Amino acid sequence: MELIFVHGALVRDGQWWWQHTADLLEQRTGIRSRALVLPSCGETAPDEVAGGLVADAAALRRELDGVDSAIVVGHSYGGTVIAEAGPHPAIAHLLYISSYLPEVGQSQAAIMGGESDPVSIGDNGDGTLSLSGYDVSSFGARFLQDADAATQQQAWERVTAQAATAFMTPTSAAGWKGVDSTYIIAGEDRSTSLELQRFHAARATRSVELPTGHHPFISRPELVVEQVQALLQ
Repeated sequence: MELIFVHGALVRDGQWWWQHTADLLEQRTGIRSRALVLPSCGETAPDEVAGGLVADAAALRRELDGVDSAIVVGHSYGGTVIAEAGPHPAIAHLLYISSYLPEVGQSQAAIMGGESDPVSIGDNGDGTLSLSGYDVSSFGARFLQDADAATQQQAWERVTAQAATAFMTPTSAAGWKGVDSTYIIAGEDRSTSLELQRFHAARATRSVELPTGHHPFISRPELVVEQVQALLQ
């Protein structure tokens, strides 16, 4: 069993975001985990950025092709990548963290469009989007209020532009259907509303609510590891 982490939108270096949980998970279970690199966030070849959601989903399928059995963790936008990747025989479980389980035909932008206090995203004019109007302080207060200042700074340094097609492309598959899944609701999330989280959590096999902000794998890795351990029983 392996674990593949699919990070959220508008950031890079998924391994950094997941590392606190990866270390504890390996210590407790022996499971090694790794983070998927997302072409839409500029983490692969520059000419792959424009591929957006489709390129990200293809990257996940390639990763799954190389393993026998895997737990796939989707954080935020990562859940939309899982949906677009479609079914795969290597997927043993899906674990969603403040994420999305979209129906076929839904884009990331459409999913987020109903939020009453949406995250501010600006058009860079070159086919990419970025967080707009944030600095390290406001970013930390919204996305990582339960982490220390040093961690907030390190996270801010990993904020990046992302292809607009990651947000605008409707999904062509619903890879979450028919797969055992757990949804972690981040109960103190200031980025994704509880209403939206609970709506998507209802599509998972089961859900649990944790008292954390948007990134529990950073602020409370032990709670995330407990949920992974439950999948192994």
